[in-house]
Amino acid sequence: MKSEESLKEKTAKGLFWGAMNNGVQQLLGFAFGIVMARLLVPEYFGLVAMITVFSAIANTLQNSGFSTALINEKEPKDSQYSAVFWFNIAMGTAIYAVLFFCAPLISRYYHEPRLLWLSRYAFLSFVFSSFGVAQAAFLYKNLRAKELAKANIVGVLVSSSVAVLMAWKGFTYWAIATQTNLFILISTLMRWHYSEWRPTMFWRGGIEFHFIRRTFPFSVKIMLTGILTQVNNNVMNILLGRYFGSHDTGQYNQAYQWNFKGYSFVQNMLMQVDQAVLVSLNDDHERQLTVLRKMVRFAAFISFPLMFGVGLVAQEFIVLALGEVWRTSASYLQIICVAGAVLPVSTLLSDLIVSRGRSDIFLCSTLALGISQIIVLLMVHPYGIRYMIIGYVCLTVAWLFVWHFFVCRLTGYKLSMLVKDTLPFALAALAVMTATHFATHGISNMIVSLIARIAMAATLYYIIMKLAGAQILDDCMKFITQKLRKR
Repeated sequence: MKSEESLKEKTAKGLFWGAMNNGVQQLLGFAFGIVMARLLVPEYFGLVAMITVFSAIANTLQNSGFSTALINEKEPKDSQYSAVFWFNIAMGTAIYAVLFFCAPLISRYYHEPRLLWLSRYAFLSFVFSSFGVAQAAFLYKNLRAKELAKANIVGVLVSSSVAVLMAWKGFTYWAIATQTNLFILISTLMRWHYSEWRPTMFWRGGIEFHFIRRTFPFSVKIMLTGILTQVNNNVMNILLGRYFGSHDTGQYNQAYQWNFKGYSFVQNMLMQVDQAVLVSLNDDHERQLTVLRKMVRFAAFISFPLMFGVGLVAQEFIVLALGEVWRTSASYLQIICVAGAVLPVSTLLSDLIVSRGRSDIFLCSTLALGISQIIVLLMVHPYGIRYMIIGYVCLTVAWLFVWHFFVCRLTGYKLSMLVKDTLPFALAALAVMTATHFATHGISNMIVSLIARIAMAATLYYIIMKLAGAQILDDCMKFITQKLRKR
């Protein structure tokens, strides 16, 4: 009983600090994103978006591959952390060297000479991130979500401040690239600061490099899946940059970034704890399924109203905050937010698969998704960007059920259970946003409309959840009340 309460408390604290982490990050990203969008034109965002996939892959290396293998170990040893540390430094350096010499090919693919040195500069993120893999795994394994939150918040604050200053001084797209590089560097340094673990120097011996060999079949699949996931997330930028140019890519990428800020608030909050908690319950499948369902309900409870709400106020927010030049981006955001609503649930299901050690399923499903996306987007791209976005959204929603199919086979999580855990929140959120739209569509003043829509939608959703007796609402309110009392 004691261990059960301990796990519940750790999970609750992890979710709380995950929420704090992502909440503060999103607020900072919100503020700095507005300033950057007002200082720079869509073309500059489009240039960086064309190569964003590489920086995203670098950032993914901190939380995938051998990092996941360490988290899946019941009691990882210092010598195993050291092996992962040195392996990833070697790999990060090698990847940078290869991509440095591939930069001319990237520049020719997009017909954009400015990408030659911009991409070489952005590729430094591979080297920076490689130093934080083992430290991140140590903090994740020990459910140190508070320290992870502080590291990321400091990273966002410092990198965004420097980027705004550079943009103001006329460094154009270099400011955007610096923001990403500096975030990875600062967050890595902060993780070193908060972690007690230190690597053993490789020349002193005592490092379990055989841990790399033993976990390689599992870890390499996780690593490749992480890379494929980032390619999947950025495939629109890759194709838009090729067929439509930097301006249109910038318009889409702005919509994608605001959609990402929304759903990643929920997704990253859960990722602070879900892997470690699910792994700890591998010996108790019934309880593991119960915990998974609670997490799915929590994700749906927040994700659907949040992302549908983003779509509701997209026009008002984008035009007021970023300016009229970004109005096209607002129309894209209204569509793509539907995909953002289901992504946190999909991530939970895929993390359950990984926690069972089935990295082969994780890899194959992600690869199939990537191939399907490329086929669909290439088929519809002659009809324009809007149809490409619709195709991307439809495929993202459909893939939720692909993840569920495998989870059902592993855990017995039936489709009826998934529907019961998610559909009520989706329908409630859709009903609220529809009612709010029709009730406020006559308001001509954008500021008044924005405030009225947010206030009305939040109030209606709370009332519906309260009247429906949603247990997840009571649990959240109880936990927040207890936290406030302790303070």
